[in-house]
Amino acid sequence: MSGSELSDALSDMWRSVLLFIPAALAFVAILIIGWLLARLVRTVVAKALSRVGFDRAVERGPIGRALGDRIKPSDLCAKIAFYAVLLFALQLAFGIWGPNAVSDLLTSLVSWLPRAFIAIVIIVVVAAIGGAARDLISSALGGLAYGRLLAQVAYWLIVALGVIAALDQVQIATTVTQPVLIAVLATIAGVVIVGVGGGLIRPMQQRWDTWLERAGEESAVIRQHARTYSDEKARLAREAEEEARRVEAARIEAERQAAAERAEAERKAAEAERRAAEERAEAERKAAAERAEAERKAEEERVEAARRAEEERVRVEAERAEAARKAEEERAVAAREAAEDARRRAEEEQAEAERVAEEQREEAVRDAARRAEHAREAEARAVAEHEAETQALASHEAETQALASHEAETQALTEREARTQALAERAAEARAEEERQRLLEETAGEKTQIIPVQRRPRDHNPVPGFGHDDDDEETEIIHPVPPTDPRDDK
Repeated sequence: MSGSELSDALSDMWRSVLLFIPAALAFVAILIIGWLLARLVRTVVAKALSRVGFDRAVERGPIGRALGDRIKPSDLCAKIAFYAVLLFALQLAFGIWGPNAVSDLLTSLVSWLPRAFIAIVIIVVVAAIGGAARDLISSALGGLAYGRLLAQVAYWLIVALGVIAALDQVQIATTVTQPVLIAVLATIAGVVIVGVGGGLIRPMQQRWDTWLERAGEESAVIRQHARTYSDEKARLAREAEEEARRVEAARIEAERQAAAERAEAERKAAEAERRAAEERAEAERKAAAERAEAERKAEEERVEAARRAEEERVRVEAERAEAARKAEEERAVAAREAAEDARRRAEEEQAEAERVAEEQREEAVRDAARRAEHAREAEARAVAEHEAETQALASHEAETQALASHEAETQALTEREARTQALAERAAEARAEEERQRLLEETAGEKTQIIPVQRRPRDHNPVPGFGHDDDDEETEIIHPVPPTDPRDDK
């Protein structure tokens, strides 16, 4: 098989499936809707037939006796309606698939249902007619020996005719029922013709004479029975009418008595209601008076309570004001004492601070003097040591290499001393500035104004121990750099 043929086959298969799915869904939907509709019709038919008294009407007939207590006639009709609607739903559902054997069978069955319904109606009607004829003949000929037999024969003859008509209606065994019906009717007609016309020949003539004589004799009895039956019916009717009149009179009397009792009950109820209204009014009046008295007492109690509360509030406010006044006085006294203590402590602290500041100033002056003295001594020692070193260097001029090296070392030492002295001077200036600021802050409490004197620019190569006279800075002791032995450098 080539690829195109396989593709065509698959396409046809999918096309068939796609065409089948909607039809299948519609088939299932019709079945479900038909089933629901059939259940609804069954419920409606059962309730409707029960309400119109169909069960009681059928139970009095032969069909009711045949069914007995096994099933109710209304339920039977409801089931028939259920299956009829279900057959219609099946016919519609199978009609979706197009012409088919099942659809044809269902169509034939559905078309046959009206005939079956008519046949059932015929049987029911014929059975009712036969029952009525049997009851009539039994009532009329009940006193005769063959009266019940004639009633049964008449009943079954009518029922047989009805069954034959029903079978002919539903097209069942028509080739048998129609000839049988025709033969029976022809036999009856021939017997009637022969019997009426020839007296059934001679043998039957005597029988007919005997039957006629007996019928003549019994006709009086039949008439008597009929008269008795009619009289009995009239008597029963009169008794029923009299009973109905008595019942009506009793009903009217009962209604009159009930009306009188209702009127008496209404009068008593009105009287009781009036008394209850008076009692309620009296109770309401008493309750209103009690409420008014209770409200008056409650109002007096509220006024008294308000007065007591006001007096208590005034007393509490007075006590609170007195306590506040005392507390204010105590706070004022405490504030005055605290202020006095604070002022005294401040004065003491200020005096102590002034004393300490004065001592610190004196100590600072003494320290400054000591530092200046030490600085001068250190500078003198440094100059002497420097001169000694210079003399020592001059004694070694013979050694050219050593002298050159010593000069270089001396120059380096001089530069280092200059840098060290400059750094020491700047540090001394910073410390002097800090000391001056501290002294200014300490003496600020005495309201002493210190006017700083403008400093002259310092010489970058000062002589140790000599400065400007107007310098307000403290003299800083600069410790000399210990001399370096040239031999150590070597």
